[in-house]
Amino acid sequence: MTSSSGALLREPSFRINRYRRFCMVLTVFLLFISLLGLMLSWLSPIHAPLRPGLDFTGGTLIQVERICSPACKSFSTEELRKDLPSGAVVQSLDSGKAISVRTAALSPAESGAVVESLDRLLGPIQASGTQINTIGPLLGSQLLRSSLLALIVSFAGIAIYISLRYARLYAAMALMCLTHDVILTTGLFAWLGLLAGVEVDSLFVVALLTIAGYSVNDTVVIFDRIREQQQVLPNLSVEDQVDRAVAGTLKRSFYTITSTILPIIALILFGGESLYWFAVALLVGVLIGGWSSIGLIPPLLPLLGGKLPNRGSAANTAELQA
Repeated sequence: MTSSSGALLREPSFRINRYRRFCMVLTVFLLFISLLGLMLSWLSPIHAPLRPGLDFTGGTLIQVERICSPACKSFSTEELRKDLPSGAVVQSLDSGKAISVRTAALSPAESGAVVESLDRLLGPIQASGTQINTIGPLLGSQLLRSSLLALIVSFAGIAIYISLRYARLYAAMALMCLTHDVILTTGLFAWLGLLAGVEVDSLFVVALLTIAGYSVNDTVVIFDRIREQQQVLPNLSVEDQVDRAVAGTLKRSFYTITSTILPIIALILFGGESLYWFAVALLVGVLIGGWSSIGLIPPLLPLLGGKLPNRGSAANTAELQA
């Protein structure tokens, strides 16, 4: 026997199916809270599951930094809007030291006039800290369609790969796992959009794609371990095969998640405001992906009844029995 096979023969020290009820209840609760957040966001004035950022809606975002010595004087956003373009959204950042103004798309001259108004009403402001970003509505809608297409293509590619490498059942379970991870991550940001005004942009889509790839990696490792056990210990029940697979990969999953979240935490702390919510989305997605590969798919597999599909080749079997 190889060392891998020897590890498969040992009695698992941890059995995930003993905690199946807890895993299912927690999963259903988290899904309910996430879907509730998405629904409330849709029914709110946002009129979308998530609060879309400038990348998707188009418009002009102007951010200025105030020179405060020793402290910035207070201001009223309602009074400030009177001297700004109609429909402008004003947000105070960093305890009033920075001001963000979002409006419909403005010309360079109109943007300059807004900066001058802010300098007169809130000044003085730092010229080096002034940022002006403009995205047309056509480009924003095109970017939104491209982002959704990228997510769909990635899900389809993952399903095709797992169907060819393993079986259609495993592909369906992997897609369920990915959908779970995306719903929980977007659900959190729906609540953040409702309660804290957090917007999602193109970096959020990049985070979702990264989460999908990370999540399916952990899930495939468990599928591989189950397939090995089917060849070495074919008479084991589905529950035993799943428990052994999870127990055999648990330490590896813990080390992988830990080594992944450490640089993400550093990015949250030192990456700056532009990368902050991108890093938060990554952190949440990695934790959720690690949970779903252990606490979602494995407890569900024994409930399917019968035996799990086995697409292992004779060459693999001979290698394991060598």
